[in-house]
Amino acid sequence: MTLKKTLTIAGSDTSGGAGIQADLKTFQEHGTYGMTALTVVVTMDPDNNWSHGVYSLPIDVLKAQIKTALSTGIDAIKTGMLSTEEVIETAGNAIAESGLDHVVIDPVMVCKGEDEVLNPGTVDAMVEFLLPKAEIVTPNLFEAGQLAGMKTPRTIEDMKRVAQKIHTLGARNVVIKGGKQLDHDKAADLFYDGNTFTLLEAEKTEAPYNHGAGCTFAAAITANLANGLEVSDAVFEAKKFVSAAIANGWKLNDYVGPVMHGAKNRFGAPEITTTEV
Repeated sequence: MTLKKTLTIAGSDTSGGAGIQADLKTFQEHGTYGMTALTVVVTMDPDNNWSHGVYSLPIDVLKAQIKTALSTGIDAIKTGMLSTEEVIETAGNAIAESGLDHVVIDPVMVCKGEDEVLNPGTVDAMVEFLLPKAEIVTPNLFEAGQLAGMKTPRTIEDMKRVAQKIHTLGARNVVIKGGKQLDHDKAADLFYDGNTFTLLEAEKTEAPYNHGAGCTFAAAITANLANGLEVSDAVFEAKKFVSAAIANGWKLNDYVGPVMHGAKNRFGAPEITTTEV
């Protein structure tokens, strides 16, 4: 048996719920063989309210990791936390040289629990080096506004305008994750393929634990693309996967609770509806 090969260029979340840990768990649940190229190691200080420390790896180490993984014949690739402009350029150049079509850009700009962009210059670098290579980009509301150079969207109409702008910057498809700050009665994401807007909705869950949800969603899309799904189907199936993961999230400690990456394959998924808007 030959498995499809998926690569994540992202950071390591020492607590295990997000970053490359979430990506590898998600790749495994989708039956793909996951590989990693680490950009940073993120730690959390239990003596200081779980505050984050971000430790970057040398750029030559990143390049060596990417070279190793790509030499095996990767089927789909995603990016996560890319901490500096140099790291973003390195990833973008490697993606371009690989010739891969299935490229998922998750434009991570902050650590969950933090509220400052890791490095403000990274937004411009993402627009220059990553968006033109993206088969799909998966920002949350804040990230979408930053990429588009617009206010953070709060409504579906706002999301449509921002998605259009991001599409003009080079991403072939855009899915904006609605999250809790969206003014909407359901858990909604907006998918835009350059022609049609599709709203993906699930019932909101009272589950309080959602650490790693964004990474998990993007990784599920990546694995689905590697396994041969069309982009719209890859997004729809990823929405089911992450919705089940969030609904079954669990408490790790007093500071954080991760999603359950194996929930869909064990318990099934909640109903997802799609509507053109």
